Amino acid sequence: MVENFILYIGLVLVIITAIMLANKLKIAYPILLVIAGLLISFIPGMPAVKIDPELIFIIFLPPLLYEAAFAVSWKEMWKLRRVITNFAFTVVFLTALVVAFVANSFIPGFSLALGFVLGGIVSPPDAVSAGAILKFVKVPKSISTILEGESLFNDASSLIIFRFAMVAVATGQFVWQDAVLSFGWMVTGGVGIGLMIALVFLKVHKIFPTDVNMDTVLSLVAPYIMYITAEELHASGVLSVVSGGLFLSIRRYEFLRTSESRLRGSNVWESFTFLINGIVFLLIGLELPEILYGLDNEGIALPEAIGYGLLVTAVLIIVRFIASFGAVAVTVIMRNFIRIAYPDPGTKAPVLMGWTGMRGVVSLAAALSIPVTMDNGALFPHRDLILFITFIVIFVTLTLQGLTLPALIKKLGFPETSIGYMPEEETKALLRNGMRHAAFSYLNENHRDKKGESEFFGKLMDRWEREDRAGSVFKLSDTAKKIYFETLEEQRRWLLDENRNNPEIDEEIIRDYLHKLDLEEERLRIN
Repeated sequence: MVENFILYIGLVLVIITAIMLANKLKIAYPILLVIAGLLISFIPGMPAVKIDPELIFIIFLPPLLYEAAFAVSWKEMWKLRRVITNFAFTVVFLTALVVAFVANSFIPGFSLALGFVLGGIVSPPDAVSAGAILKFVKVPKSISTILEGESLFNDASSLIIFRFAMVAVATGQFVWQDAVLSFGWMVTGGVGIGLMIALVFLKVHKIFPTDVNMDTVLSLVAPYIMYITAEELHASGVLSVVSGGLFLSIRRYEFLRTSESRLRGSNVWESFTFLINGIVFLLIGLELPEILYGLDNEGIALPEAIGYGLLVTAVLIIVRFIASFGAVAVTVIMRNFIRIAYPDPGTKAPVLMGWTGMRGVVSLAAALSIPVTMDNGALFPHRDLILFITFIVIFVTLTLQGLTLPALIKKLGFPETSIGYMPEEETKALLRNGMRHAAFSYLNENHRDKKGESEFFGKLMDRWEREDRAGSVFKLSDTAKKIYFETLEEQRRWLLDENRNNPEIDEEIIRDYLHKLDLEEERLRIN
């Protein structure tokens, strides 16, 4: 027990070291973590690191999805909803279909049902990998939004395919009527359960008094309750977490009512997701010896298995490129009949979208969740080969696409300002002026008689343009502090209204100013 604990502490240190090195080299940390896990797994005497496949879904997936849903901008997603829906559902189904037929045609002993199992596993790109890479380079806001939005929903569609294919392998038949009904319940039930639980959490925060610790713990518990409840009712746990997370994200200032709760919760979640992301990608590399052992037992030569893995990887890349350019063609055609919220993306955007198909967490978890034996006691056919192909897909897409993506982005030369959005400096000037007007209007209407109490009010908005304002904070009386808190709240309301009503403003900048308001409020409270 003590030896295992020391091992796990050592793995955490490996994760931190690999991520620091990745940041130093300016490459995506998932790449180094997979390689590190791979190297560690071949150390002589290294004990096998195993985890129950079902626990991978329950432990890792809910918080990762919830954090992504909380971070994404619903406003931006809604503008690009057609493209996001296309990539998250249509492209995933198309990819699984092509992989199924290719596997059935070229891999001996692979039935079409087994092909769909493999297709469901490898069809969803991994958001964590793409996000880690994109932070080192600048891409148009629309593309990053599509990647974020796609990743929230493609996990659900791929896992639905995976489940139906697993049933077909186990029973030897596929009943379309039952599948349609089951699919409908998984989607509507998952969304409905997530929204219902999110609403309960929101009501709890409104009705009962909570402190910072309670708010943080409840935010950590919420995704697990959403996921487990939906799965127990045979709905989509992924859609439950995503829909509930989006609902609470939009209402974050009702869900996390104090600036301290928002700031501390953000710090806790950042550390938590940092750790579990690192563990998952390290596990990918650590699993290889076990996969190779199973492959040997299955009697498949390593070069042959690698060939199958590279074939499936090539299919995934080609299908995503075709889908990316297909989306552009559909956009050009449909803009003649309906209003499209985004202009013709040209050829640069689909090239980039086609090369951002790195696989990762969900593919690994789905592959590992395949049971060794079926309900009738028979061994699950080609389980170890499916695991190996999945590993090859993850490893090749992470290293090949992940390492070359920054160079590709620079080569494509995207414009500094995203089309459809105001320039950043112009946006900041607009927000500063609007916040200044909101603050002065509130003070004039409600506290004109106290305006002269502190010179602080006369220079209220200068804090956005001058860094050293600590001295003025200390001079505020309790009454002035109370008025200042009310003023900050008025500015929050103005920013949130501006975000809803002005589609040309990047929500990321709005959130940055809201974060500054929270920091300002906490700085005032502790002085």
